[in-house]
Amino acid sequence: MGLVNPTIAIVVSLCFLVVLLYKRFNLGIVLNVTATLLAVLALDWDRIPGVVYATIDPMTLEGRLTISVVLATFAVMLLSQLYKETGMITKLSESMGNIINNPKTVLCMLPAVIGLLPVAGGALMSAPLVDTEAEKLKLKPDRKAYINLWFRHTIFPVYPISQPLIVAAAMMGVAVPILILRQIPVVIVMVATGYIIGFWKVSQTKEQRETGAAKGESSDIKEFLTTFSPILMTIAVAVTLDIVSGDLGKQGFDVLIATIIGLTTLVLVSRSNLQVFAKPFKSWGIYGITSAAYGAFLLRGVMVNAGISQIFQSFVSNGNIDIVVLLTVIPAVLGFLTGSPQGGIAIGASILAGILTFSPKIAALVYISAYLGYVIAPTHLCFTFTAQYFKCSLSRLYRYIIPSFAITFALALIVYFFL
Repeated sequence: MGLVNPTIAIVVSLCFLVVLLYKRFNLGIVLNVTATLLAVLALDWDRIPGVVYATIDPMTLEGRLTISVVLATFAVMLLSQLYKETGMITKLSESMGNIINNPKTVLCMLPAVIGLLPVAGGALMSAPLVDTEAEKLKLKPDRKAYINLWFRHTIFPVYPISQPLIVAAAMMGVAVPILILRQIPVVIVMVATGYIIGFWKVSQTKEQRETGAAKGESSDIKEFLTTFSPILMTIAVAVTLDIVSGDLGKQGFDVLIATIIGLTTLVLVSRSNLQVFAKPFKSWGIYGITSAAYGAFLLRGVMVNAGISQIFQSFVSNGNIDIVVLLTVIPAVLGFLTGSPQGGIAIGASILAGILTFSPKIAALVYISAYLGYVIAPTHLCFTFTAQYFKCSLSRLYRYIIPSFAITFALALIVYFFL
């Protein structure tokens, strides 16, 4: 028996987690410290070392899963950093802009392409590009901010090397491709909603983009395919491995192997030297996100051993709370409070693990609930940075975000009930 009742322990730990996140502590530190605090409060101290080791025990499926996801997270972050250091992400966005002549389409795609780099506050990277392109349509700052924020986050629910998606699939025992398939309708609605709300009553400009007069369209297409090839290779390998061997996916090695191949492709096409390749290893951000992946699994292990899910199980068994409410409200609120999809998923999935068995439809609803809660959170760095860059108040930005959230969330429920 721990120092305090499990209910008190989880409340204290979650309050501690929220405070640390509001203080802008790194998510890796927050999740690991929160897991440690919960373990100290809710578990017998002599059990804690065993729980910690069980999280990474290579002799168990769960341990191998943790190890592979942590390594895959590190590889994904390294891939994103190398894209930035080599200038490949800039070439990718520029070549795409030269190929497409429609400013509205370019505005939708630019934040999403930059969003392929899963870095905290990454919306700040696409903001200058969006600002320049939006001037052609004479958009107001609040619409610019909305487009930059919303379209940056349309890609992640179907992006195979998105760290929240990898963690969600691993923690809920669902293959990444299966989870992606259930998210495709939601993403389509996200894009359509963003387009309608973002460009409502905005007339199409007659001004046409200069289509790369110096290099020509064929050159732009070639550059786009070259710069996109590492990501394309990563996605193709991950999907292929899941089809060929389901066991690799269950242990998380599909994404790890695919990302290593994607890294190799990036090094080859960018012709990176050792100095460029080594630079990302000096960035704390890589290690912070990687430690967050481990912290998610450690927190789940502590919660399971402390019997936290039993607190909610009694409400469900007594019929006091509908299961769909738990599947949506818990992860959405946690995603909103933590300003992190990983945090919302890690804690939400851990709480729900003792109540139900995760099927693809349940896992998809939990994931998208946590994700949408995170997207609209004021603690979300992209949200704050975007509002600051475009000098737009949060209240004006919420006028666009809240309807978008409501429509997308409604579609997620429809997918859950009917597909």
